[in-house]
Amino acid sequence: MPEKIKDLIIAVKGAGEMATGTACRLFQSNFKNIFMMETQSPMAVRRQVSFSEAVYDGKIIVEGVQAKKALKTDEFQTIWESDSIPVIIDPDWKSIKEIKPHVVIDAIIAKKNLGTNLLEASLVIGLGPGFEAGKDVHMAIETNRGHNLGRVILKGCPQKDTGIPGNTGGYTYERVLRAPCAGIFHSVLDIGTIVKKEEVVGYVDKTPVKVMIDGIIRGQIRNNTMVADKLKIGDIEPRGNKEYCRTISEKARAIGGSVLETILRKYNN
Repeated sequence: MPEKIKDLIIAVKGAGEMATGTACRLFQSNFKNIFMMETQSPMAVRRQVSFSEAVYDGKIIVEGVQAKKALKTDEFQTIWESDSIPVIIDPDWKSIKEIKPHVVIDAIIAKKNLGTNLLEASLVIGLGPGFEAGKDVHMAIETNRGHNLGRVILKGCPQKDTGIPGNTGGYTYERVLRAPCAGIFHSVLDIGTIVKKEEVVGYVDKTPVKVMIDGIIRGQIRNNTMVADKLKIGDIEPRGNKEYCRTISEKARAIGGSVLETILRKYNN
């Protein structure tokens, strides 16, 4: 345990939308020693608010917080000193053994536990279904939209995956863009573009991807990405506010606040 709580080292598995919302909430609360671990080819939908984009572009800024790609753990300290969050390609989480963080947050949102366990840190937190507080994580966070969103679970599990996207502007599955087949996704419209129902936003090989509702393209995977059939490749914002495309969602912000609560429960005493 460091002398000051703000000096805790925090490891985040994943750097997608929910992981980024969490990291930003912690960073803005003056926890600056954060590092994030990603796969070789992350596939975030909400790319403008996902630190995983640093894997491709070297760096990205989300709501004033900057993340930078790190090639090795030796670079973490320099990146921290530049007031940024390092993102390293580390799908096997080897950095945890090297750095020995005080907190580990599994924010992959895989809907199952990919190997996170209680021995990884003094405080291990799991976001969403697949974790059991008291068994494989110390605390879990409810990620399902609704009355219990963000609830800190000290014993037991978050709700199981319903398979139904959360309600936004009165729409659930209609706002999600899915691959109509396996192949390579080619985008013809950018994030932030206003679209109408049945408009084509791109193609998987030669098969068109059409929107089911009017709105704005809030998120979309990178162009020329190989996708599986039915994979989520984008989402539509039906409320018509372009600002939502480049800002952290209410869901990610709530989850980030709950993670902050878990850390304070453990260390602020």
